[in-house]
Amino acid sequence: MTSSAAPNGPLKGLKIVDLTSVVFGPYSTQILSDLGADVIKVESPAGDIMRFVGKHGDKGMGPVHLNVNRGKKVITLDLKKPDALAVLHDLIREADVFAHTMRPAAAARLKIGYDDLREINPSLIYAGAYGFAADGPYAAKPAYDDIIQGLSGFAALNAHLVGEPRFVPNVINDKICSLVLTYSILAAAYHRQATGEGQAIEVPMFESSVQFLLVEHLGDRTFGKDEPPGYARVLSQLRKPHKTQDGYLCVLPYHDKNWADFFRIVDRPDLIEDARFSSHAARSANYEVLYSMLSDFIAERPSAFWLETLAEHNIPVAKVQDLEDLFEDEHLNAVNFFTEVDHPDSGKILATRQSVSFSATPPRIGGPAGRMGAHTVEVLKGLGYDDEKIGRLLDDGSVRQAD
Repeated sequence: MTSSAAPNGPLKGLKIVDLTSVVFGPYSTQILSDLGADVIKVESPAGDIMRFVGKHGDKGMGPVHLNVNRGKKVITLDLKKPDALAVLHDLIREADVFAHTMRPAAAARLKIGYDDLREINPSLIYAGAYGFAADGPYAAKPAYDDIIQGLSGFAALNAHLVGEPRFVPNVINDKICSLVLTYSILAAAYHRQATGEGQAIEVPMFESSVQFLLVEHLGDRTFGKDEPPGYARVLSQLRKPHKTQDGYLCVLPYHDKNWADFFRIVDRPDLIEDARFSSHAARSANYEVLYSMLSDFIAERPSAFWLETLAEHNIPVAKVQDLEDLFEDEHLNAVNFFTEVDHPDSGKILATRQSVSFSATPPRIGGPAGRMGAHTVEVLKGLGYDDEKIGRLLDDGSVRQAD
């Protein structure tokens, strides 16, 4: 993993204009930037709201902003002003991809809908990241991670475990949908490379989240409308980290040999031939009994015994790590997952690298996320604007630069 700000990954040469905000969108375009794309992040004068969350949020440099906007050039445009819209159009003429998280009606009012921008750049890949598909009754509704967790079924899953709906303590739908946005842009880029044809992409959070959730939870509903959805194993209250004599472990004997070895370890070889547990299908029908027994067995010994003994038999086992533990994890540190980056405003900051590796075109850790308007003048000069024109745009508030 390199730490150069110059694009050198597999997407080198791909130019993206990024009008996304919060996490859904910015996380996607950061991934694309890490993979070598040249990303210009366009903000309104109010700034992306995630700038103002967490430590240093009062300076517009909160940690989430730093974590999803590295490697991008940051400019500020007031798109309600005609001259600022003209700047955006100039950026679009040179872009391969335009990504935004505005609702379609709002984009149309600003004259940045697909039909508007296709007139400027016919081969443009136009990626709209929305809450809901535009042709459905929810299309005009606002959507954030909490809302989508509720509608998509994520929050209700926790009612099976704790008796009431609970949000997953993670902006999981924002990030899932960012990954959907990422692979959709890449698919469209492949099509354009083959045909020269641009297109509009619609990536709705609601539908993308439901599709993700139902990979396993479509369950028996797969076979008919009267069958119940849900994957019993993961909805069991007994599927949880198991308490040992002195802590908690994640233990998952999985296939037949794992279970046979486990039953021998706990001196219950008789259970190997028990009809309830002798095959994967049988175990699937008896998760509650099986997981209850597993929990009881694990509670009889200390964590060190299980970590050593289960590993010897290749039975999956792991410690339960808290957030703080991740920074001391021997594997993450051995593969240099964490790195320190020098930020011109915030000093040394911690960053995580992309988890993937490429033998020929390694990803990068791009330059740290900048202040609002940090690259406005640089980008305008790259468009060929002279100092007089840039000064005029700054004076009338069409564009802004960092203080």
